[in-house]
Amino acid sequence: MDELKEKYKNKNVLITGGLGFLGSNIAHKLVEYGANVTIIDALLSFYGGNKFNISGIENKVQVIIGDIRDFRLTEKTIEGKDIIFNLAAQVSYIDSINIPLDDLDINCKGHLIVLDACRHRNPDARLIFSSSRMVLGELLYSPVTEDHPTEPLSIYGIHKLTGEKYYQTYHKTYGLKTVVLRITNPYGIRQQMKHSKYSLVGWFLRQAMEDKTIQIFGDGKQLRDYIYVDDIVTAFLKAGISDKAIGQIYNIGLGKSSQFLEMVKTVLKVAGKGKIECVPWPKNYEKIETGSFEMSMEKAKKDLKWFPRIELEEGIKRMCEYYKKFKQFYW
Repeated sequence: MDELKEKYKNKNVLITGGLGFLGSNIAHKLVEYGANVTIIDALLSFYGGNKFNISGIENKVQVIIGDIRDFRLTEKTIEGKDIIFNLAAQVSYIDSINIPLDDLDINCKGHLIVLDACRHRNPDARLIFSSSRMVLGELLYSPVTEDHPTEPLSIYGIHKLTGEKYYQTYHKTYGLKTVVLRITNPYGIRQQMKHSKYSLVGWFLRQAMEDKTIQIFGDGKQLRDYIYVDDIVTAFLKAGISDKAIGQIYNIGLGKSSQFLEMVKTVLKVAGKGKIECVPWPKNYEKIETGSFEMSMEKAKKDLKWFPRIELEEGIKRMCEYYKKFKQFYW
């Protein structure tokens, strides 16, 4: 961590989607490290942007309420930035099938605008893109490595994969310093808790804290890799300063999968209340269900010297304590 503090001190860093879950957690750590942080966020309803997420650092960061799809604003905002964490996104793979053009506009056009703005106005910046396991589709082997075939099952996955291709193409064609991180199932403090379409860990924790019944589709035996936000933040910060990472794609997860049912039981254990009910899969839902998932982190461990440390129960405990204290800002 001392290396990160040394590398980020006085660096000019831009975080798109910086009032959201991941962006705001990165912002808190960067302020701690002495970076000059600029946040741009459109505060689109439903996507997790929340001004309370920067509580305690609001006077130490510059906040621009704006949209990366605004080329002139983006062009102006990226100038002079050393590192850009490009996290602005439509975040629900379930919603993407119903709003495909919005998903395309935000998750493809928005990122293409950032890349092209950098090509013209800031070609030396490092750009780190937040991708998703949803680019993969059904798995051919396990654990999944970065060279696994990509056959996404959702519009969201297709557009995230398109984003990856943009970043790699701008690296190969124009020499931009891009890095792609594929995140498994993220959860943690500062995530939105109003609906279930981003992180089920968070949504289930809310239901448990309200002593409600949590419904599980099927038998709950499918495996998922749940990665706590502090570990994700460290991966992004390491990717932002690594020369070896430029032009690469990295899997980012805990490297240890849990059964869906066991995750829910852990949520109930930590919350101390709530119930479980198994129900049939909704119609057509299984068409975008990828099945059990286990991911290899060996490449990130080797290149980035990054090692996830926070186990599922510990991460859920941290979430529970946070939302007990700040519930009014998230419910």
